[in-house]
Amino acid sequence: MLSALYTTSIRLYQATLQVAAFFHPKARLAIRGRDGWLQQINAKLADNAAPIAWFHAASLGEFEQGRPVMEAFRQQYPGYKILLTFFSPSGYEVRKNYAGADYIFYLPFDTPANARQFIDCVKPAVAFFIKYEFWYHYLRELNARHIPVFSFSAIFRPDQIFFKPYGGFYRNFLRFFNHILVQNQESVDLLRSIGVTNVTLAGDTRFDRVKQVADAKKIIPIARNFKADTPLLVVGSAWQADMDVLIPFLKQFDQPLKVIIAPHEIHDDEIERWRSQLPGQTVRFSEAGNHSTLHPFRTLIIDNVGMLSSLYQYGEFAYIGGAFGKGLHNILEAATFRMPLFFGPNYGKFQEAVDLVKAGAAFPVSDSDQLNTVFRRIYADPSKASAISGDYVTLNTGATSKVMEIVRGTVVSRR
Repeated sequence: MLSALYTTSIRLYQATLQVAAFFHPKARLAIRGRDGWLQQINAKLADNAAPIAWFHAASLGEFEQGRPVMEAFRQQYPGYKILLTFFSPSGYEVRKNYAGADYIFYLPFDTPANARQFIDCVKPAVAFFIKYEFWYHYLRELNARHIPVFSFSAIFRPDQIFFKPYGGFYRNFLRFFNHILVQNQESVDLLRSIGVTNVTLAGDTRFDRVKQVADAKKIIPIARNFKADTPLLVVGSAWQADMDVLIPFLKQFDQPLKVIIAPHEIHDDEIERWRSQLPGQTVRFSEAGNHSTLHPFRTLIIDNVGMLSSLYQYGEFAYIGGAFGKGLHNILEAATFRMPLFFGPNYGKFQEAVDLVKAGAAFPVSDSDQLNTVFRRIYADPSKASAISGDYVTLNTGATSKVMEIVRGTVVSRR
């Protein structure tokens, strides 16, 4: 009965998305990307004779989280082909040409027929679901065929449906996994409280990924010249709600400080509106090369994508956007460069943010006045917070090795 209700909800979601596709580009990509999926996969895999390792990510963030494991798997098991699926266009459209996977597709909607046909076609030897991905029919089909399936970098909270008295159907999802590798001890305890014991505390593979990114950072001469010898605040993934706090703060702050702002999305009208409100002279990155010196400018606004993780290397302080809205963006990319971190109040679902606030390296703020007060205090002596921030990343790397250790016996036994 509950399985039928679940399937009905999936079909209703698909139908809603099909209607939304007439009006919303992202919904249109999600529908069109799945058109003829069975023919696409059959054509791509027609000549494949190698075993397949299937990795599934919801979107771009989960992809980055899973990337170290994909790359480690590729290195340790070169005889396997890697097939990567995404649920969301924001992952697929950005990473559809990722060289680390042999095949990349949208995940068909989770209906019994789709799950059966997909697994008939792909014939995965092993499957990996990254962080939050729990799809009933796919998991049940994998389990019924005795195909090992792992969840890694997973994190659980008491308010999730798995742990509610009425969550029995959803608890079955978790029992389909051969092993669940989680980020924290609370997740271990929650799973064991409902009888799920095939669980290991492995940590978060994002730490390994941000270390990879930091080690491969690119030199950005414009950013380096803009900063010169002045303390620098890097604002990453800024939304309008963040700028509503930052702009008044910057008008109040009277100590030497340069600012680099990387918007969450690039919209020319929004950038120009911010420029008209920010104190001092501003320059867009695309225009900065036209100036013989960047010394007069107080703020550099990034009007391209893909540069943020390398920009953090130039900062003494970082403000991370998103926490005045639905959720905080990646703070680890900044933390790995040993900086005090500032962000809005909606950070409770992000374990790394909770940890760093508790440790004294990150500082949530609710308005401009609070940001001004806290920032002035840290500006006077950032050394302690900076050391805590960087050490936190260093101490938490290594999750990828733990995942591969659990996986190794299963994969070797099936080769």
